[in-house]
This record gives sequence, structure tokens and C-alpha cells, in this order.
Amino acid sequence: MVRLATGVWTLLTLGALIGLLGCPEVPRSRSQGTATASDATALTAATAATKSQRAGHPIGKRIELQRTAMGTTVTLASYTTAALDQEAVRQALDRAHQEVSRLERLMTTWREDSEVSRINAVAGRHAVGVSSETFGVIAKSQWISRRSQGAFDITFASMGKLWRFDEDLVAELPDPAAVTVARARIDYRRIKLDEAGKTVMLERPDTRINLGGIAKGYAIDRAAAVLRQAGLETFFAQAGGDLYVEGRKPNGEAWRVGVRDPRGSNGSYFAMLPVEDHAFSTAGDYERAFVKGGKRYHHIIDPRTGYPATASRSVTIWAKDALTADAIDDAVFILGPSEGLALVESLDDCGALIVDQNNKVWISKRLEGRVEIRHQPTGGI
Repeated sequence: MVRLATGVWTLLTLGALIGLLGCPEVPRSRSQGTATASDATALTAATAATKSQRAGHPIGKRIELQRTAMGTTVTLASYTTAALDQEAVRQALDRAHQEVSRLERLMTTWREDSEVSRINAVAGRHAVGVSSETFGVIAKSQWISRRSQGAFDITFASMGKLWRFDEDLVAELPDPAAVTVARARIDYRRIKLDEAGKTVMLERPDTRINLGGIAKGYAIDRAAAVLRQAGLETFFAQAGGDLYVEGRKPNGEAWRVGVRDPRGSNGSYFAMLPVEDHAFSTAGDYERAFVKGGKRYHHIIDPRTGYPATASRSVTIWAKDALTADAIDDAVFILGPSEGLALVESLDDCGALIVDQNNKVWISKRLEGRVEIRHQPTGGI
């Protein structure tokens, strides 16, 4: 896998999207009789009002924090509870964002003193001791590299900047000979891990690693852990295309997430899915891309060819944690629907929604009956 820029799947900010898209579900009555929707809504409102009076502050008031980290927008949101007022929720969200920023300092390649930069700086010479967190993320990347037969590979950084899809996007193709040489440097098996000593070594001096395709997922999981520790039971945490949702809204409605139409207009979603206690991550060919000679070139590079992957237009992964979802989406995107779905089905509590190169929609078994396809994805290059 080579993700040269952050893949995003929201057109509105995710906070706005989730706030607008609540499933019209009503909490079930615990009485023997059958409650109507109006009865349940009235009961929920009355209960909330009573709790608010006892707590001395509004219950169920949405609090949101939005800042930048890891090269993208980080959005965190939750609600006040009987135990946590607005200030307490804000402080919890702030601590969660601080955790994301702390992990960025460990795993970014934009700082020379980060652990990843220190590993790259001594490639081919000696091992580097790292935190258990950086070690764990690299170990997870090795796991998905093995499971995907190298479709996901953090040594993509060894290709250098032949492809430029970031802020410095250049709509030109690199020299084929240079791609062939650079692609040969990609090989996750050249990363040597020592579990006991928590050290990482790159065997060859021309090998480099970059955790851009997986670190945000881990950071979102850690942010979620901070919010749980604060006592919050319903919240979402999002960084770029990586999202984790916990619980339901205070009124019992499920959070709903939209999946972007790869060739649709800005703000167009072709599918919806209610999400509870799960992560979502999407890889798409519509961000950081250009069209040349009637062909689309984008930021997700197939390490087997050195060129942008062609089997998919978008892949959305539903998983129990954001780290897994973030690692899996690029691998499935590169593998394509047949091999990709086989990988997804082999993993516990994991599902996928794929739009392939021919604009056909594929849904994994675990998401059948959950996904609402609003319309066929739009055609186009």
C-alpha cells in the first residue's frame, strides 16, 4: 500500500454529517405493552428533563471540538450527561485531542525527532528503540502486510517522491524506469522487529517507512479510550477518513454515516450505514488525483507495480477498531473485490463496501442488510 495523501470520505465535515443523519429509531419500551413512537419520544424527553433538573445542567447537549493534527482535521464530539456538564465534556475532548497530537509527535515523518524519522535515519545500520505504541503500530502493519500478501506495505516511502499527489500535486507521470527501480525498494520483510527489546531496524539503507496509512486509525482508537475513561458513553472521533463511533445519541437514535459517491458531485453520498461501537475507514481514488490521457491517477499506489491501483474506485471498511479499519481499506482497494472480500471475510467483525473499477457495488456478508444503497454510484473516469 502507498497512500501518498489522506483519503477522505466526507464532503461536509464528518461532525456535520453525523449530526444531520440520525436513524429514526426509537428506544424500545421495557413495559409489557407496545409503546408507540410518540410515547417513547415523550418518555425520553421527560426522563431527560428530570435528569437535567437533578444535575443542574442541560443533559444531552452536544459538544464538539475540531482541530488539526496528523495532516488532517480531527473532529471529536459527545454529549453532556448527568455526571458530566459542558465544561467536563470539553475537557475530555481536549484530552482526547492531546492524545492524538502526542501520537503524531511519535509517528510523523515531518519531525526529525519522531521515532519513525529516527528509524529511517539509521536504515541499514542499526536498530532503534521505540515506544510500545510505535512498535505496536508497526507490528500491526506487518500483520496486514502478511495477510494481504504485501498489498499494504509501510515501506512505500522507499519510492521517494516520484508521485506527487499531496499539496505539491503535479499532474505528470514519472519516468517508467525510475518507477521500476524505486518499486524494487518496497518490501515489508526488510523491517526487523525485536519484541523483547521493542526495537525496529530497516535492513537496507535505501528502505524507508511511513505510517500515514495506519497511524490515524490507532490515534482514533486512543482518543476513544480517553473519552471512555472520562465516563462518556456516546461519542465519535474522526481524523480524515478514519472514524470511530461509540454508542447512540441521547435520544436513542443511531449515528449514521454516509459513503461518498466516487464520481458524484461534492456532497453526494450513494450509501448510508448506521454505526454503533465500530470504526469506519474509506480509501478512494477521488482525492489527490488527476486525469491524464483519459486515465485517472491517484494517491493509492500498488506496491506490486509502483503505479496507482486500478481495481477499485472506493473501499469502505467497517471494523471493531479504527486501527484495523485503517490498515484494511487500502489493502482491499488494491486487491480488488474478489481477493479483498476474501480478506475481509477472514477477519473477525469486519465488513466492506466496495465500488470496483467498473462502478459495480460489492457488499460483504456482514454488511448485508445493514447498508442502505441510495442510488447507483455515478459513472465517469
